[in-house]
Amino acid sequence: MSLPPLNKYFQAFFETLLMVSASALIAIGLGLLLAIVLTVTAKSSLYPKPRLHRGLSVTVNIFRAVPFIIMLVALLPVTRFLVGTTLGTWAAVVPLTVNLIPFYARIAQVSLNDVDPGLVEAARAMGCRRRHIIRHVLLPEALPGIVGGMTVSVIAMINASAMAGAVGAGGLGDLAIRYGYERYETRVMFEVIVILIALVSVIQLVGERVSRRFDHRH
Repeated sequence: MSLPPLNKYFQAFFETLLMVSASALIAIGLGLLLAIVLTVTAKSSLYPKPRLHRGLSVTVNIFRAVPFIIMLVALLPVTRFLVGTTLGTWAAVVPLTVNLIPFYARIAQVSLNDVDPGLVEAARAMGCRRRHIIRHVLLPEALPGIVGGMTVSVIAMINASAMAGAVGAGGLGDLAIRYGYERYETRVMFEVIVILIALVSVIQLVGERVSRRFDHRH
């Protein structure tokens, strides 16, 4: 038996946290911006631009349809250009980010679209500028859904980061593959699964509590 030492688990855990945190910070910021643009450029919205809206919507759908493992390989030249390597934790940040942006954009867009149109019309009737409506009406009203979407997206990213371990990205997925699969140590795979379940459960719990705090209906 060649089980990994305890420090390998800690190293893999923090590599996963680093991958997910860096990717989530970038992807959620860009995804939310994309969701706002998709929402306000729709027909009869604040900045109606049907062609731009249609083009962005098709692009988002295309990227969402690409499986992560294929995107991981397809983005290798981009990853090498941006990071200087295609291996390691930071190399995984690029495909993880690109994969999450359209995913989170759609979730945030749904939350923004669910805002009561009457509130927007009331703000417009009072003479509010469009950018102020976005900042003071759309975003605050959609905030519980936006935060809930962050939770779902981060959990999806944890799953993707484990898959990224298959190509040497490091983290818990890499540990499970190198020690659990390649060396037939099923105990390692089981332990990694337990760690991932615990991590996802904590994120889900925290995300739900934060979302409820922003929900003025409760």
